[in-house]
Amino acid sequence: MANVAGIPVYKEIGATARPAASGDRTQVAIVGAGPVGLAMALDLGRRGHQVTVLNRLDFVAHCSKAICFSKRSLDILDRLGVCDRAMDKGVVWNVGKVFWGKGDQPIYRFDMLPVKEQKRPGFINIQQYYIEEYLLDAVDALPNVQIRWAHMVEDVSPRRDGVDLTISAEGSRYDLHADWLIACDGSRSTVRDRMGLDFEGRVFEDNFLIADIRMKREMPSERWFWFDPPFNPGRSALLHKQPDDVWRLDFQLGWNIDRDAAIRPENVEPYVRAMLGEGVEFEREWYSVYTFQCRRMARFVHGRVIFAGDSAHLVSPFGARGCNGGFADIDNLGWKLDLVLRGEADEDLIETYNTEAIATADENILNSTRSTDFLTPKTAASQALRDAVLELAQDHEFARPFVNSGRLSTAVSYADSPLSTPDRDTWDEGVPPGAPVVDAPHEGGWLLDRLGDDFALLVTDWDGTPPPGVRVIRVEGLAARRLGLTSGAAVLVRPDQYVAARWKSCKPGDIADALARATKGKPCLH
Repeated sequence: MANVAGIPVYKEIGATARPAASGDRTQVAIVGAGPVGLAMALDLGRRGHQVTVLNRLDFVAHCSKAICFSKRSLDILDRLGVCDRAMDKGVVWNVGKVFWGKGDQPIYRFDMLPVKEQKRPGFINIQQYYIEEYLLDAVDALPNVQIRWAHMVEDVSPRRDGVDLTISAEGSRYDLHADWLIACDGSRSTVRDRMGLDFEGRVFEDNFLIADIRMKREMPSERWFWFDPPFNPGRSALLHKQPDDVWRLDFQLGWNIDRDAAIRPENVEPYVRAMLGEGVEFEREWYSVYTFQCRRMARFVHGRVIFAGDSAHLVSPFGARGCNGGFADIDNLGWKLDLVLRGEADEDLIETYNTEAIATADENILNSTRSTDFLTPKTAASQALRDAVLELAQDHEFARPFVNSGRLSTAVSYADSPLSTPDRDTWDEGVPPGAPVVDAPHEGGWLLDRLGDDFALLVTDWDGTPPPGVRVIRVEGLAARRLGLTSGAAVLVRPDQYVAARWKSCKPGDIADALARATKGKPCLH
């Protein structure tokens, strides 16, 4: 495996030539060709916009990054047309098990897909570089999207009508003007740094070792987590299966450690053998150490500069909320920026990305912080409480939901979204405004596949005429029951598959008002 500056290479691409002409311009510039940046480029490119992606490396990296992709992310990748490849390659899992101490039986197990009969599973495990490859292939098929490899942002100058960028490539600099700039350049974001912005939040005093190893071993495709196991006493550990006979092992190390020494093979292998057995045969894939962080920017929107993914927020890895949170960002932003670029919505709509994406980040940070506090209790009292929960969970159902080995990523609802029309009727079931639609079988396929990239009105027998730009989809059976649809009722769904409004009895004027609110962030005034 080739290495460049200490980074292993999965796919070599090569540097892109710098533009020959001066006055270079683009509708949307995206900084960063990781999974979030590529998904953003694919979303906007599919909608017909001119997109230029800038990436400092000229290859796809092969190293320990995201591996757990949630059902919501799979639904997003489905909408973008790349999920089937991920499913064909990935390891599907729905079940997680939690162990404590020397016991070889789980004290608690959970199902990440409690609502069955949906197209996609609760999770798949797949290496991030495969997801990047699938997104890159889809992006490369779009003539209106260009990726510039080995083009590094040196300076960022926001303007009222866009952003001026200074880019270095091939040993010299050039200028690029973008109408909009989306920073997807990770936790060490150059864009954020050049704009003098920073994170707010908490860094936890603990480190975890990631050991990605290659071995042939028959074990269930499940998430196994240990509290205080005999092979890492007083701490925790995690085991996950990936494609290609690769397994991810996590070991809690503590705070004051020598990070360089911690990833030396002679120091990692005792942990691996203690977990798996002395006779196990394995090969090193990648070793690294990470520190828990739960931080975010105060704002994600700064004029025409927008931050998404790790450039905007960071969470500790337990719970798989990093890349999944980034996909939630681009799913929220894509349709809104599309309407603004088409002149069908004011720039004020982008402010609702700031509102809703921060709500998602705060939910992820809250859950990640609680997980981290449970995993690494800092006082004798919190240690005693955690151990009491684990002991009770062995025999008592009521205690098991309190076991927190990393609350895993699920779709976040926007309870107070300015885009949602509040219910005027009483609903005993269904999906409320601000929540994502639940998938269900539909006409030999699946409901989420039918929703597409625009606004949709889901009905059973409603016979009105919707406003322009809204497709009517008739549903029945399980899909109708999950939405709470009865005769004459309707549910308006946003392009990101979130419910914007619903009515027990629907009139065309109701839909027009809700559509105006969902594209302006405020009620329609008559």
